[in-house]
Amino acid sequence: MRAQSSATTAPRIAVATDSDRPGLGTLQAALGVIAFSLTFPATAWGLEGFGPWSLVAVRSVLAAVIAGGCLLALRVPLPDRRHWPGLAVVGGGVVLGFPLLTTLALQTSTTAHAAVVVGLLPLTTALCSALRVGTRPSRTFWTAALVGAAAVLAFTVQQSGGALSTADLYLFAALLVCAAGYTEGGRLARVMPGWQVIGWALVLCLPLTVPVAALALAQEPVRLTAHSVTGLLWVAVGSQFVGLVVWYRGMAAIGIPKASQLQLAQPLLTLVWSVLLLGEHLPVAAPLTAAAVLVCIAVTQRSRG
Repeated sequence: MRAQSSATTAPRIAVATDSDRPGLGTLQAALGVIAFSLTFPATAWGLEGFGPWSLVAVRSVLAAVIAGGCLLALRVPLPDRRHWPGLAVVGGGVVLGFPLLTTLALQTSTTAHAAVVVGLLPLTTALCSALRVGTRPSRTFWTAALVGAAAVLAFTVQQSGGALSTADLYLFAALLVCAAGYTEGGRLARVMPGWQVIGWALVLCLPLTVPVAALALAQEPVRLTAHSVTGLLWVAVGSQFVGLVVWYRGMAAIGIPKASQLQLAQPLLTLVWSVLLLGEHLPVAAPLTAAAVLVCIAVTQRSRG
């Protein structure tokens, strides 16, 4: 009991120290956004050699192996029983739900079109936070968040033609489950290090992801290429583990609503990567949307909840 108590006390002290440095928290959240902005292009690469179920399951297993190895090496004790329901939400939202739904969408959708879900994610996360954690951002915050989300949504929907499809349904479902996972992860990151939040969530999903990976690899064709392997490694290590580690630490330091607004820049970053990595066409409206988004981010970061 004493070992468990001391292990619990240490993370609380570390997290409290991080929360006293909002600049560091903003930097960590921004690094998470950069990592996430590469997820869709990397997924498109991965789909060149893997089926959707194989790609999602294998990326989760690889990330869980890395996370589990870190947890074992550092002899991290099991989380308190009261934290497991929250970890299950994180696992269902960001480990399984969002990757699977967006991967299924990217089978028939371009990365530019899929970016619409990321454009709406900050607002949805802020709403989930208000309902779950009880945060009450100011009117200025909400106005800037709505304007930024509207700008990103108008840009991406206009580029896609505005027609709803099966891919859109996948994307909107992904939006909801990811916002719930972000909210629970940000809440848990206040009482345990962010890397442990995603680490335990990944390990918790192993009993499901391992058999699914084995079954999917046996059923879906696999073609190993430089693109497919690089895409798989990035979504497993960069997006699924490292990106979420710094993202949850950032949310714990500066708050879930403000951290989520940094994601307003993510669709535009994704478009840049899509041009550089996939050869997609960058619309002329992108610079104007980028300017509007940057203004909204500045306003939300300076507003007080």
